[in-house]
Amino acid sequence: MSKRKKLREYWTFMNSAARQPSTVGAVLPTSRYVAAAVATVVPSYGAPTVLELGPGTGALSGPIQRRLAEGARHLAVEIDPKMVHYLRCAKPWLEVIEGDATHLRKLLDEAGVDQVDAVISSIPWTLLPPDKQRELLLQAASVMAPNGVFTTVTYLTTLWRQPTRAFITALQDTFDEVLPRTAIWRNVPPARIYACRRPR
Repeated sequence: MSKRKKLREYWTFMNSAARQPSTVGAVLPTSRYVAAAVATVVPSYGAPTVLELGPGTGALSGPIQRRLAEGARHLAVEIDPKMVHYLRCAKPWLEVIEGDATHLRKLLDEAGVDQVDAVISSIPWTLLPPDKQRELLLQAASVMAPNGVFTTVTYLTTLWRQPTRAFITALQDTFDEVLPRTAIWRNVPPARIYACRRPR
């Protein structure tokens, strides 16, 4: 990514955080180290359908797209209209759907998508009440293929907070397999990725 594009992404992110602090869960855009780690869960062969939830400025989108083989489908659901506009201009190869992920099944039906092979979430879970966390997780689980994977990012600095503990419990209640992956220290704040399979 060029320096100018990187700067534009940064200012778009900071502007959204200033306008809607309750919907942005990080102090800086997700680092390339997190993006690279998240992308590894995406199938690199065949024609999978990959869905991002709450992509923001699309910090994860580029590495995901580069991993996908020809014929794959890459969609994103974003609630912030300004982020939607930015993504459609900056990443025209990404199918961006403006909407609330609590209506995920309806949004994907309208996009002609039956099920997805990978869901990658950048939703700021710790800013949400437990009932909202569970509602969104159930929506994500409902659109996954039987062998699909749900991946999300949390922050090590919040692991001891009640909202994070509630979210991890909700993951365990929603999926049969919940695997915390290696911590990524080269991110601000340090991050942990969870890979979850087999919705209950």
